[in-house]
Amino acid sequence: MKITPVLIVDEVEKSLTFWVDRMGFTMVTNVPEGERIGFAILAREGAELMMQTLSSVRRDEPRFAPEGIETRGTVLFIEVEDFADARQRLEGYPIAMPERVTFYGMREIGVSEPNGHTVIFAAKAV
Repeated sequence: MKITPVLIVDEVEKSLTFWVDRMGFTMVTNVPEGERIGFAILAREGAELMMQTLSSVRRDEPRFAPEGIETRGTVLFIEVEDFADARQRLEGYPIAMPERVTFYGMREIGVSEPNGHTVIFAAKAV
């Protein structure tokens, strides 16, 4: 089984600076929507993430489009092997949840990606 999150976003391009430039994902495919990107698949180390614009979802499958214009609300919990690498990639980026160690033994740090979705990077605390 494979689960791939699809983030509904205002603009795919706005999130590419975070996911590709900062976090090291590669855009493996994209579908144009006029002059912009309407859908993209990103990958890194076996992980996959899809992004689709709200306008594209409304055209493709309107019943899956969020009510109104709000596209935020997804929380991604990403367990990484190398927490120091994730922390370094976030250097200078606004941190929404400061680094912490949880009662369940995970070191975590959280941010909001440019389209407003919450992303928590975590690794087992040693």
